[in-house]
Amino acid sequence: MRFVAIFLSLASGAFAGEYAVLASGARMHVDRHETAGETVRLYMGDSFAEMRAAQVQRFEADDYTPPPPAPAPAPAPVVAPEAKPALTPAELADQAADKYGLPRWLVRSVMRAESAFQPQVVSPKGAIGLMQLMPGTAQTLGADPKDPAQNADAGARYLRDLLVKYDGALWHALAAYNAGPGAVARYKGLPPYAETLRYISRIDQDRKKAADQ
Repeated sequence: MRFVAIFLSLASGAFAGEYAVLASGARMHVDRHETAGETVRLYMGDSFAEMRAAQVQRFEADDYTPPPPAPAPAPAPVVAPEAKPALTPAELADQAADKYGLPRWLVRSVMRAESAFQPQVVSPKGAIGLMQLMPGTAQTLGADPKDPAQNADAGARYLRDLLVKYDGALWHALAAYNAGPGAVARYKGLPPYAETLRYISRIDQDRKKAADQ
């Protein structure tokens, strides 16, 4: 009885209808509570429970409305990478020329002579695209001739390989590009084909113009 009297005399007060929020996160509905030192007594009807005060975080009134949870931060907007503009045929020629150490004027001139810079053109013999690659040649070079970038790259690589094959002899390399290495081998030099000779002459004119600039 002495403890009860002391407990009641030190009580911090009584509250009707409240929630005891425990340190564990649990919430208990009680009629009221009384505290004395490090002890708290929770009343529920005719019964009560005692526990250490440190086990109770706080008391909330029966009509207490917890604040709404903070809104989740808005997700960062997804910014699509800016699409790079497609290269022009001349830019594709320059890019391929730089990659294989060829003069820019040469790859541009061959592309102009072959297709007039048209990526979708197909010759009567089946040559495809800007550099007019035959399907077999494109397959050997591992390129899709219908893709302008791959076509320009493979055409410049093939032209570089022909220049290496003929020890830098431009006319022989151009003849082989136009008429095929077999024709150059058959005639032991430039084949006497009117089309091939006009082709070489046209590109040689571009060479002279480039030298004058």
